[in-house]
Amino acid sequence: MDVTFPHGKQVKASFGGFTVLTDQPVPEGDGAAPTPFNTFLASIATCVGYYVLAYCEQHEVSPEKLRVTMQADRDPETRLVKDIVLKVHVPKDFPDKYEAGVIRAAGSCLVKRHMENPPKFSISVVKN
Repeated sequence: MDVTFPHGKQVKASFGGFTVLTDQPVPEGDGAAPTPFNTFLASIATCVGYYVLAYCEQHEVSPEKLRVTMQADRDPETRLVKDIVLKVHVPKDFPDKYEAGVIRAAGSCLVKRHMENPPKFSISVVKN
């Protein structure tokens, strides 16, 4: 992954042929893209969504009316997230027999699992 700084407070990550752009809200930035932190939070919710989708496809349940919502509650003093609440919304006719399975599938999210077992970080300066 390569990170560059295209304009103002924008930060761009390039990897595997993809680009993810982040920015800061006005007035600090241009508000042209989500903040890095909101991108991080979105990675949790979309990862959970992927596992829910895969489970439903495996059991031939239409994903048409499914959705995942996430609420991240922060500690006002530290500003760090203290609780993340994920909800899988299903239609009224969603088969009861798949509810526990869809919760297990959502819990399989790799981003969530990394949060539960965080990696060690190493930061250094490299002069070119």
